[in-house]
Order: sequence, then structure tokens, then C-alpha cells
Amino acid sequence: MAQTVDEIISESGVPRSNVLGVGVVVPGPLDPVRGVMIDPPLLDGWKDVDMVEPLHRMLKLDVVIEKDTIAASIAEQWKGNDAERDNFVTMYVGAGIGAGMVLNGEIHRGISNNAGEIGHYSTGVVSQECEICGRNDCLHASLSFNLIAQRARARGLGLTVPDDGTAEQRAAGMNEIVALAKSGNETAVELIRECMGHVGQVAGQLCNTLDVGLVVLAGPLWSEVGQWCLEDVRAIINERFSSKNVHAVEVRSSTLGHEVGAIGGACVVMDESLSPKAAALLLR
Repeated sequence: MAQTVDEIISESGVPRSNVLGVGVVVPGPLDPVRGVMIDPPLLDGWKDVDMVEPLHRMLKLDVVIEKDTIAASIAEQWKGNDAERDNFVTMYVGAGIGAGMVLNGEIHRGISNNAGEIGHYSTGVVSQECEICGRNDCLHASLSFNLIAQRARARGLGLTVPDDGTAEQRAAGMNEIVALAKSGNETAVELIRECMGHVGQVAGQLCNTLDVGLVVLAGPLWSEVGQWCLEDVRAIINERFSSKNVHAVEVRSSTLGHEVGAIGGACVVMDESLSPKAAALLLR
């Protein structure tokens, strides 16, 4: 990672002295005070990994760690200043699913910077028992790769990876399903739509809880599948939304593509360096 940062700075032509810092975007849960990834459920072996101090030591630059879902929301917030961006939810769809929330113009982080863990919200559909929460209808269980792979095989889709493989194999398996869909395989498209429908169910619950008017769907997987799923997810969210007679929920895809988290990481550095902090403005 340090080598890549050095290469980016060199290729940019920007003097190193002008670089404010480096944003490191990781899946939660994390400990932002220690700069440590705690134990992300879908990254095998990444338990209690210090992400900040080693990079700071090697790069001699300030390093800021941020959760991927929150970083994506910050990226969306920096992208524009229209009124909808004062209150919105970002559904980050990658290897896992998480939410970033902006309320009254401020990122909602929670007391430990881990807000937005929605993997164990109920989808309302029985799937399989979750090895973490024990329920059989949570989002994590519904979108686990082993279940998706089993359904893909049952419908005649040939995958080259095992159902319960490594993180790399799981990613490769999803890429195979996406590739089939892009080649015109309607079975693969339908399977993807079913999976993203579960995301819509949970997003609708968040809209009910927070009463927001905008949901932005983002992340590396969504940037690949959103073309088939946006209309369905929009309908599911608005059907689930209890205050639909008061206002609708706008649902749109991020225009920042699969690098939304990385863009958010850069915005986090800018936020830390340039945005006024309330504590600094207090009159003593």
C-alpha cells in the first residue's frame, strides 16, 4: 500500500510537501482511535490489524482510517450541495453490505465510528441460518456467497469456484455471475435482481427509521449490477416506506463508480484538514 501511494504521488506530479495525508478505507468494525481493523467478517485473517501506524511510519504522512460505508457517504456529500444531501442513506454494496447515513448535513458515525452495520437486519425472507446472529432471515445470510452459488448451480449456472471458498474465490464467483449476466444470461440477471431486492428491503426499513428522502446505491458490486436492479430496488424501497403518502424516496445510483470508497478516503483527508471543527470555533 505504501509503495502504491508513493507511485501515485510520483505520477501525479504534485510535490510531496503538498500532500495533506492518506485516507485508508476499510470494512468495519474498526477502532479509529488505535487505527485498527477489528475483525471484518468477510476478510479472512484480518483481525486486529494496525492500518495507520505502519503506513505513517513508511510514508511520513498523516494517515486517517475510515469505514467504507461512511467514506462512500462522505464522497457523495462532497460531490454536491443539493438539499437532498442533507439527509440521505448510502447503501454500500461490495463483498458485504453496509449503510452510511447523513442526517441534517452531518455524517452519522455512532460512538465508535461503526454506525451502519445492517448485515443482520431482517429481509423478511427465510434463507438459511446465519453463523453470526443465528437468525435465518438476515441480510448477511441472504447474500452469503455459498447460498448464492447453490442457487446459481440449481438454476444451471456453471461456476468454477467452490461454494465455501476463500475471500478471493468468493469474489471471483460473484464476478462469474456478473459476467454471465453481462453476456445476456437472463437467469444470472434474475438471480442478481433477487439478491439486490433484499438490499432494497433493508434500505426501506432504514428510510422508515430515519425519514430520509434519498437513497444512493454505491460500491464496487453495485456499479456492476445497478443497471439491472435500480428500478426494482427503487420500487421495493418506496413500497416499504411507511410515509409514502407524505413524500416519496428518491433512489439513485452513485455516479462515482466502483472507486467511491477510495474517493471518500481522499475526501476524509480533506475533511480532517480543511473543514471547520465546532470545538475550534468555541469562544473561551
